[in-house]
Amino acid sequence: MPIDLSDYEAGAKFDGDYDAALVAVQQRLAHAQVAHIVHGRRAIILFEGWDAAGKGGIIQRLTAEWDPRNFQVWPIAAPEADERKRHFLWRFWRRLPGDGEIAVFDRSWYGRVLVERVEGYAAEKQWRRAYDEINEFEAQQKEDGTTILKLFVHTTQETQDERLIKRIEHPWKRWKTGADDFRNRARRADYLAALTDMFALTDTRWAPWKAIDGNNKKAARIAALTWIAGKLEKAVPMAPPPASAELVELAKATFGDDVKID
Repeated sequence: MPIDLSDYEAGAKFDGDYDAALVAVQQRLAHAQVAHIVHGRRAIILFEGWDAAGKGGIIQRLTAEWDPRNFQVWPIAAPEADERKRHFLWRFWRRLPGDGEIAVFDRSWYGRVLVERVEGYAAEKQWRRAYDEINEFEAQQKEDGTTILKLFVHTTQETQDERLIKRIEHPWKRWKTGADDFRNRARRADYLAALTDMFALTDTRWAPWKAIDGNNKKAARIAALTWIAGKLEKAVPMAPPPASAELVELAKATFGDDVKID
């Protein structure tokens, strides 16, 4: 069934011990990253959502226990001048993960059918053909062995307004808010229409969308991380990698029988 964002507005508090749940899911994520490294698998995790929806907080906790050598977070802003001279997907091809790597996109190629559509940065013929271009691009990555996870973090207008006000009032956080946030807020109806089309036309079997109720930050973090952990675990063998014969020999020669290798 198509995603209806009104189904993700309850804002229910997390039912349980948040700190314990966070530690547990981060351990699962850490193991999943190791499995991707040792098996040479690739994954893309992309986040879309309203301004102040909590994407950054989710990403921060997603990567907290990951080895920094094998993942990259890409914060996507407006394209640079040289990027505007090329096909809109060009700048994302350059950021795709290699073997054993996970790429996290804080906003993504869906800007073509969201902000570029709504704000008029792309012509209608450009954003209309982008749905097929995006689906084909994601299908290519999937066929090449890359897992694609797509999340949209949703908040009501009321929740977004509360968070924007808190940002503005906080001297160390107000830098996150600018004119773009107010312009986007004023066109919420247009963005909702664009989102309806995006979900309907790009929620594919090889790269489905996952909507997250972001109205309670703690509940949203656990929901998002749990879903991501489950998908990453299914994408790669999760048995701990065995020690190589060379490692066992070196360890025994150095430490004797004091070292226990299962």
